[in-house]
Amino acid sequence: MRDATPKDWLEAELQDTLDEDIEIELEDATLSQELSRIYRAAHPDAMPRADYFRELLRLQAELIRLQDWVSYNKEKVVVIFEGRDSAGKGGAIKRITQRLNPRVARVVALPAPSDREKTQWYFQRYVPHLPAGGEIVLFDRSWYNRAGVERVMGFTTEDQVEQFFRDVPEFERMLVRSGIRLVKYWFSITDEEQQMRFLMRIHDPLKQWKLSPMDLQARVRWEDYTKAKEDMFERTNIPEAPWYIVPGNDKKRARLNCMAHLLSMIPYGDVPHEEISLPDRVFNPDYEREVLPPELYVPQRY
Repeated sequence: MRDATPKDWLEAELQDTLDEDIEIELEDATLSQELSRIYRAAHPDAMPRADYFRELLRLQAELIRLQDWVSYNKEKVVVIFEGRDSAGKGGAIKRITQRLNPRVARVVALPAPSDREKTQWYFQRYVPHLPAGGEIVLFDRSWYNRAGVERVMGFTTEDQVEQFFRDVPEFERMLVRSGIRLVKYWFSITDEEQQMRFLMRIHDPLKQWKLSPMDLQARVRWEDYTKAKEDMFERTNIPEAPWYIVPGNDKKRARLNCMAHLLSMIPYGDVPHEEISLPDRVFNPDYEREVLPPELYVPQRY
């Protein structure tokens, strides 16, 4: 059997990469053919899969360059992802971080505050998650919970909301003055699109875990969320940290547009890299590998 050429090896790696992307994309598939038909009818201009993967890989390669630049220059980057339930924040975050080093780029998705955290300064629970030099932090929902879900669902008082609106511009200016590059995204979908995505989750056992009582209330309180969003934009869209709206009805285009925009917001470039070479393996003729008991091995079922 002939040895694999470098071209063969690269082609195999590329195929593995595409297989991984396709596996991730399966989350967008539905088990119901009828729901799938309805979804395709609502998105007649869907982006061809080949075009999507080609651009996704190109942007992910650029994100690796960005990661290397952030790490080398000890930059600090915070990216906030907000939007309605099912708007596509999680899918965009997953594609952004898919090929990045988790020691450099990490996702923060905090649970509901504990009783102790409820007594803290509101921003206190978020501060420990801010980046040090050479780190990128992506907030899957952030301190803007106070202006959105907490306000709409009655988990906070209007006095606390007003205090938040007075504090958050200065808090974000402090972050920017400290050297943090702060980018804020709002993923926007229509009423009809959210309803369709919720119905798909209800009928897809692979997605039902994504539906919570809070999500269902989001449908009931659509207009309340709209008013809260408009108020939030008016009070927190500051020059130092403006909001950027990502139209999200088309998931694939939303992800690509968000990734491309994020890359455009940071003046990254190439950084020096040491040349890597594989060292020779040390061979000890007196070493004999022990035979391990078979019960230590995972059963070969496939």
